Amino acid sequence: MSCEMIEKCLFFNDKMADKPGTAEITKARYCRGDFASCARYMVCKSLGRDKVPADLYPGQKDRALALLHK
Repeated sequence: MSCEMIEKCLFFNDKMADKPGTAEITKARYCRGDFASCARYMVCKSLGRDKVPADLYPGQKDRALALLHK
């Protein structure tokens, strides 16, 4: 199962547009794999899409948890 936000994820459409190889590896791990552990997904689902920092990378789970506990 894939993340329902994969098509609209600003991270991949903006930050990773010029890095297709890295984007595909990251998508395989988070978007098409364990998307519940994606930092962006965690913040989006808990606080809303508008609360996801533009510079938050999928692997920054600690930062996401800090945002969720503010």
